Parts: sequence; C-alpha cells; structure tokens
Amino acid sequence: MAAPKKGRGQSQSKPWRPLALILIAMVALTGGMFISGHTTPRLGIDLAGGTSITLEAKNQPGAENAINPTNMNTAVGIIERRVNGLGVSEAEVQTQGDRNIIVNIPRGTDEKQAREQVGTTAQLYFRPVLTVAPGAPTPDPEASGGQKPGAPEAGDGKDKGGAKDDEKATAPSDGASPQGRALTDGLKDDPTPKPNPSGSKQPSGAPETTPPPDPATQKLQAKFQALDCTKQNQRVKAAEGVKPTDAMVGCGKNSQGQWEKYILGPSEVDGKEVDDAKAVIDERSGQWIVTMEFSDKGADAFSKITSKLKSQQPPMNQFGIVLDGEVVSAPSVQTTLSSNAQISGSFTQESSQELANILSYGALPLSFQEQSVTTVTAALGGDQLEAGLIAGAIGLALVIIYLVVYYRGLAFIALLSLLASAILTFTLMALLGPAIGFALNLPAVCGAIVAIGITADSFIVYFERVRDEVREGRSLQPAVERAWPRARRTILVADFVSFLAAAVLFAVTVGKVQGFAFTLGLTTLLDVVVVFLFTKPLLTMMARRKFFAQGHPWSGLDPKRLGAKPPLRRGRRAAAPVDPKEA
Repeated sequence: MAAPKKGRGQSQSKPWRPLALILIAMVALTGGMFISGHTTPRLGIDLAGGTSITLEAKNQPGAENAINPTNMNTAVGIIERRVNGLGVSEAEVQTQGDRNIIVNIPRGTDEKQAREQVGTTAQLYFRPVLTVAPGAPTPDPEASGGQKPGAPEAGDGKDKGGAKDDEKATAPSDGASPQGRALTDGLKDDPTPKPNPSGSKQPSGAPETTPPPDPATQKLQAKFQALDCTKQNQRVKAAEGVKPTDAMVGCGKNSQGQWEKYILGPSEVDGKEVDDAKAVIDERSGQWIVTMEFSDKGADAFSKITSKLKSQQPPMNQFGIVLDGEVVSAPSVQTTLSSNAQISGSFTQESSQELANILSYGALPLSFQEQSVTTVTAALGGDQLEAGLIAGAIGLALVIIYLVVYYRGLAFIALLSLLASAILTFTLMALLGPAIGFALNLPAVCGAIVAIGITADSFIVYFERVRDEVREGRSLQPAVERAWPRARRTILVADFVSFLAAAVLFAVTVGKVQGFAFTLGLTTLLDVVVVFLFTKPLLTMMARRKFFAQGHPWSGLDPKRLGAKPPLRRGRRAAAPVDPKEA
C-alpha cells in the first residue's frame, strides 16, 4: 500500500494549525488596536468634514526646470508649517504625482483663512539673536541661583547654543573681536544710558542706580523660560500675533536636529529684499554653501545689522532667519556684509538647496495655482458615511441571502469567513491610520463594498469545485481535498488580476481615487489569507462532521439534490445477473 503524500496528509489531519495562526493574528491586531487607543479607522475629509485643497505647481519666470522633487518637498514642508500655524491638528500635506500638492485640513478650520495661508508667500524676516537655550522649559534663574537667560555666558567665547551652531555668514574679510551686550540693551534701538526722571545728571561719585526692569522685557523672559519647543502647539503659539517691529521668542533645530529656543530682536531685514539665493559648492573647502544677494534697500539694512552683530559675543553675533515664526537658520556674523553674503556650515546638497529656496523665494520655491477646493461639513460627511454603510449593509445582506438559499449549510462556513475578513480589514484600517496616515474616505468605503463580492466569489469557486467532486460520486472528505488544488489556482488568478488592477489604479491616479485602489488592494490580499488559512481548513474540519459527511439535505452537499453518480468503489465488479430462461 502506497504511503499518502506528506503535504496532503498534513492538510487532512491538522487543519487546526492554519486556523490557530489566523486566530492568533486577529487577536494580536485587535489587542494592538485597543492598546494604541485607535479603535476606529481615521476618516478622510469627505467623511469627517473639512477642506481639501489641490495645488498645481507652476514654474517661476526664468526657471523652467524648477518643478523637481527637491523643490516640491521644500514646498510641502513650508505649507505644512503654515497649516500647523492655523492651529489645526491632523492636517495632511503631501505630493500627488510630480506637480500636485494635496492639502487636507480637518473640520473646525476657517476655509477662507486656510486658502489665504496655503500656497502664498510666507513671512520671512532676518532678526538678531539675543539669547539661545535648549528647547525644554528653563528653570527659574532666581530660584536656582543660575544666570538669567539672555545674559552672555562667561567662558571661552564659543557659541553655547543656537540653531546651526556651525553656520556662519561670511564675506572675504575677517571679523572683529566680540564684545558683550545685555538682553535689555538688545531690545532697544539705542542702548545708551537714559537720564533720570528729574532730567539732572547723576552726581559724580554717587552710586549708579539700576533702572526698573521693563515690563515688556520681563514678560518676554517669562515666555522664553516657559517655552517648550518639543511641543508643536507651543511652537505655533509662540509666534502668534508677533509684529515685525516686536521682539519675539521662537524655536528652531540645530545641526544635530535638536530643538532650541531663541529670544529674537525686532526684524532688521524683510525677506522680500532677498533678490536671489543659491546653493553652490565652495571651491576652497569643497563644502556646500548658500549665497545671498540683496536689493539696494536690503543691502543697506543688512549692512547696518551685520556691522552691529560682528562685534558681539556669541550668540548675540548671530541673526535668525525666521520663516513663519520658526528659526530655520541662525548663522553668526564675522564681518560687515552688504549686497552679497554666504552661509557656510555642515550643509548637504539637500539642506543647502532647501535654505536657498526659502531665502530666494521668500517662502515657496514654486508658485502654485488652486486646481480644486472641496469643503465638506461634518453633517454632510456623516450623511455620506451613513449612506456608504447602508449600501454596504444592503450588499452584504444580499450576499448572505444568496449563500443561505443556494448553499444552505455551507453558508455557515462562508459567513464565518466573511466575519474573519471583516475583523482583519477593520483592525488593519484602524492601525494604518496613525502608522502611514491612511484615511478612510468615501471611495475607500466603495472599495470595501466591492471587496465583499470579491471575497464571496472565492468561497463560491471552492464550494462549486467540492460539489462537482460530490457529483462525480466521491465522498465528502476526498472531494474537499481533490477540489482544493483546482479551486486554489482559480482563486489566485482572479485575486492577482484584482490586485494588479488596484496597484495600477493607485499608481496612475491622484487624490481620493487612491483610497479606492488602496482599499481594494488590501482586501484582495486579505481574501487570499482568509481563504487559505480559514475557509479551507474550516471546511476540512466540517467535512468530518456527520451533518456534512452524510449529505444532510440542509448541508448544501446532498448527493441526491446535486444529481450525484453512484459511489465509486474499488475491487471486482459485481457479476451480471443471469436470465432465468437461459438458466
């Protein structure tokens, strides 16, 4: 007697193994969903409500090749900072294709203000740096006995902090030796001593009296001490309502990528005065640098501020390049600069190009034109979601009715398989929201509805193959195993075609259609997993039960109802009956 094939024997004797595997996966995904706190899928703009803005990049005059991945990524970063400046949460800014940017802003944001902020020139200013500290809140100096923030630290004269510590604004000549300056002097246009209230001069030899602290300076120092740059909401609020003529506190990252906070003086140069900025390689050092060219007005203003800063002690010899309230760079000044300057430091090609883009265009490296603006209220989004769920429920109900009427007992296996597919789909969608930013929009709901039919079709293919084997006269357990190889090939081919269509659709489309393609592709993959690890092993186990094995009329596998042939038997054929007359 020949031994049974190993693979086939295992699949018949231990169908609980794949069932246990998929059950463990469902429990793990469900547990991860509850542990992470994301128990529902993240809804897109068209379901949750909000504003979706599609921007198309346009080349600047004289720069026909400006639309490239570097400039598009720079624009995305700037627009993202600007959207966050509106105080919104969970906003999405991402590229679509090679020249489109999609901005999705959840409900609760003023549409008019959002459209004004997105795609327009940002606010860029050059401000003197008065003090720098790590980005965490600063302890009270009086309580700790330490030095007040803003006063220069004693030491070797090296920069103790500041974004881009190794960046320097230079010119051909060398800088002068630094001198100290107090924070209160840095907030004044004229740091010379003021006369006393009576108008008389201080008597000779009399002790000097310290003027009372300026309330505005105290308020600024308190705001600086409490500022935590590691928190996005505090970074946004720090620049709210600040005028160019006001001193401010701000945040920026240093060359190590760590957040630091600044006290910055009033704006000395407007970013609009930058005529051009380029990222080039320094011929002497071989390093990437950023060169700047100012207009006549900007050159005069820049010359004045650099002449003041060059003799100051670090970090007060730095000027902050402030974009939308955030310090994107803070180079130190080594000499008086005018119409031309360069910024050197630990730049890469990408970082130098990004800074040059910011300086050259004031904000965005490209101009953008609104292609579409879609606004959905929360009520309308809820109605759309409800309509989608109702459509899905109707489709599912029709599938269940068909399965019960036509397949009877086999419908139990199909419904359990649909339930397993639904659990896997729901948990994955809930976890993919925070993981990759997946949002369930209305087209994605349509993709999930279509997937119900695709999943049910796989069950039908397998069930029909089993019924064909039963019609041939085989008992149920051999029929289940013989039907599987042919059904498996058909299911894989059909799912591969569906997945290929979803992948192509995802690659060539933009916007919300990608949600449909992503959901369709995800559910198609899950269909393969469920059929292989759940449906087939479960049917193998059910085939051993008397209800199915003996072909109960309600099992869906009744040989009489299927018109089965007589059972196939091995051994010698029975002798033909003899006619009595012949005998």
